[in-house]
Amino acid sequence: MKRCPQCNRVETDDALVFCRADGTELVNDSSSLGSEAGTARLGLGSSATEAETNVLPHTTGAEISRDTAAATVLPAQPPLTSAELAKPKRRRNQIAIVAIVTAVVAATTAIVVDSYLSRKSHASIQSIAVMPFVNASGNVDVEYLSDGMTETLIRSLSQLPNLNVKARSSVFRYKGKETDAKTIGKELGVQALLNGRVVQRGEQLILNLELIDAQTENVIWADQYDRKSSDLVSLQNEIARDVSSRLKLKLTGADQQKLTRTSKVDPEAYRLYLQGRYYWNRRTGPEFEKAGGYFQQAVDQDPNFALGWVGLADFKEDQDRPRKKEYINRALQIDPDLAEAHASLGYQLMVDMNWAASERELKRAIELNPTYAQAYAWNGIRLTMIGKYNEALASLDRGLALEPTANSINFYKGVCLAVSGRRDEAFQQLKKLTEIDPNFSWAHRWLARLYEKRGDYAAVVEERAKAAELEGNPEDAKLMRESFAKGGWEGFRQSQRSKDPNTRLAEEVIDGAGKERVIQRLQQEAARGVFWLFLIRTEPVYDPLRSDRRFQEVLKKFEPPQ
Repeated sequence: MKRCPQCNRVETDDALVFCRADGTELVNDSSSLGSEAGTARLGLGSSATEAETNVLPHTTGAEISRDTAAATVLPAQPPLTSAELAKPKRRRNQIAIVAIVTAVVAATTAIVVDSYLSRKSHASIQSIAVMPFVNASGNVDVEYLSDGMTETLIRSLSQLPNLNVKARSSVFRYKGKETDAKTIGKELGVQALLNGRVVQRGEQLILNLELIDAQTENVIWADQYDRKSSDLVSLQNEIARDVSSRLKLKLTGADQQKLTRTSKVDPEAYRLYLQGRYYWNRRTGPEFEKAGGYFQQAVDQDPNFALGWVGLADFKEDQDRPRKKEYINRALQIDPDLAEAHASLGYQLMVDMNWAASERELKRAIELNPTYAQAYAWNGIRLTMIGKYNEALASLDRGLALEPTANSINFYKGVCLAVSGRRDEAFQQLKKLTEIDPNFSWAHRWLARLYEKRGDYAAVVEERAKAAELEGNPEDAKLMRESFAKGGWEGFRQSQRSKDPNTRLAEEVIDGAGKERVIQRLQQEAARGVFWLFLIRTEPVYDPLRSDRRFQEVLKKFEPPQ
């Protein structure tokens, strides 16, 4: 038995340590229940209707006796019948049952909720959007770094199985926009967002990352990386490993190797490569021209940097094509499983009209990296060239599912629709592309072709002028608009005769001597591998040549392989 020295409350539970009334530490008390010290004495006194409920003090004064002690007297109650006695008992039983049921329900709910939250917290994330990292340095010259780190991380994570990573074109449309995580998650259909802020101060590089639950907008994980610029490559690999860990992905040894593919790259070469890709993503215009120089500097710095050689091959891929193949083969010697290199080789073989070999390389690229959208794009235009339009559109749509806003894939789809005779759909597709990327000049060039077939010559001139401006030729654009304003369509055609190959071609095809020159030029273009040569399949301007045996031989080059 234990007693509270403060209030003299007696506790019969020896397991208790502290008083339940005032929290004082209990002391052992060897007194019996019959003693007066600290004992509640019930039912004593001469009256059967009285009950003493006092707790007597530990030390009883001599002046206090049982007869003089204060007592709480309860009023007398009439005797209860057996029926009346039964009612409270039933009520007490009901209350007890309700209490027990409530406790069971509460306990079960707690277990279920805890189990659910535990499962949720340990479940792997299967879809993510790596948002454009913010350049917080206040220096636009290092914008390539924040963009490049974003793109590289997307590329690394997209190679992991069971992880849907949104492509560059999907996430970069949010760059510079204040959009909440829940909205982005819903629009992109992802479970999580990875946000980053990059600060470069001299040789110091600071990166802050936050992994956000897109549904709740809660932070799943956050970390800061403080490194030197020379540690950029190892930092990229570290981030990729940390993010995959926080996503709770189970990685094989091969998966780990994919994440650290750039681990042996010279840091300076890698930085130069990022700058090259930054400008290459412009695709057209003066800034695009800078890309080749950075790719060249990257491979000069590190000749064993495979991606640097692929960058050189992709830069103006239709120029000096034999050398571009050398670049790709060099990349494949360094890394035989580099998807980008196989895709680039597939493109070059496609322009060679080596359809079977091109298909093999593009399929290999897709096998190595099923999320590499450019491989689907080049496969789609390959199928367009040989007239398999439905298969081409299926491949292009697969690429667009990965990168809905990719200008090259949207453009190829517009071309495929146009050459297959679905001009209205092609028109809508190219108009959509000009909204996605107003600076993509080839979309305006092909809209001009479609406007010409509609007979809307004012629109033709305007689209051609826009393309010239975007390609850095504002004087040409000015001449186009002025010639049309002064001389109408014929005045425009006269001003463009020396510059417009379609106008020259139409005149030469009609002229007897010019017809021979056109045939010879087509033969030369077939031998050299000119991308747009496949248009001879469908362009009406070539109709006068279709009965010529030499033209038919060139045309046969675009027949599907058996």
